[in-house]
Amino acid sequence: MPNRRITDYLNRPPFSGSQDVPQPAPAEQPQPATAPPAEAPGTEDQKKKVLDSITQLGQTNVPQLESNIYCLTIIGQVEGHIQLPPQNKTTKYEHIIPQLVAAEQNSKVEGVLVILNTVGGDVEAGLAIAEMVSSLSKPVVTLVLGGGHSIGVPIAVAGDYSFIAETATMTIHPIRLTGLVIGVPQTFEYLDKMQDRVVSFIARHSKISEEKFRELMLRTGELTRDIGTNVIGADAVKYGLIDEVGGLGKALKKLNELIEKARSGEKVLQ
Repeated sequence: MPNRRITDYLNRPPFSGSQDVPQPAPAEQPQPATAPPAEAPGTEDQKKKVLDSITQLGQTNVPQLESNIYCLTIIGQVEGHIQLPPQNKTTKYEHIIPQLVAAEQNSKVEGVLVILNTVGGDVEAGLAIAEMVSSLSKPVVTLVLGGGHSIGVPIAVAGDYSFIAETATMTIHPIRLTGLVIGVPQTFEYLDKMQDRVVSFIARHSKISEEKFRELMLRTGELTRDIGTNVIGADAVKYGLIDEVGGLGKALKKLNELIEKARSGEKVLQ
C-alpha cells in the first residue's frame, strides 16, 4: 500500500511564486506636515507662566491694548533694600525702575498714569521712585485710590497733576526706623536730614507749604500710635497736597489733555 504522505505530496497543486514568496510592503506615502495643536486655555503650562509672572513681577499679564498711556501701579508696601516676608503685598523698587525706563524710551507711550494704594514702606526707595516719576519728560498723572500713606505721599505728588478718590486717605507722619536704633545725636541728625528731603520734595511738587506739611506731620492727638495726621479726600485738596478729587475717568481725561498740550509744543506746567 503506497505511503499516504508521498501520495499527498505528488497530488499537491503546482508551485506558484505568489503563494509562498513574501512580497515587499508598499512604500509609505509621506504625510503632510501639520502644526502642533494649540495650547488649550487653562493648561498646566499657562498656569505655570501666570504663577511665574506673579512671583517675579507681582502681577499677572493684562490684555495688551493699543494705547499711548502707560499705567504704573504702586500697591501694598514699597519694598526697597530689605526683603519683606512673603505674606506681605509689596511693590518692589527694582521692578519699578525698568518700567519707568521703558515708558520713557518707548515712542508710542505719550503719557503715564500712576495709580497708588500703598501703606508706605522703604523711605529711600519710595523717594527714589518719586524722583524718577517727576523726572519723566512725558506727562504724568497720579491717582490715589484707597490710600497713599507715608512715603506714598511724595509719589502721589510727583506727577504733573494729581487726583485722590473721595474716600481715599493719606497718612502724614514723621520718618521712623525699624530694628536696632542707637540713641545718639547722630541718629537724630540722620533722621532729621532724611525728613527734610521728603518734606522739601513734597513742597516743591505740590501747593502745600513746608510749614503746613510739618504741622500736619507733627500733630498730636489724632493718630492712636503715632503723631501725625490722617487726611481724607477733599481735605488733601484743601491743604494743597493733591490737585483734585476724582477717579479714573477724570484722571484719564486730564492726562489726555496734557498729552494734547505736549503734542502742540506747549510746556506742561506742574
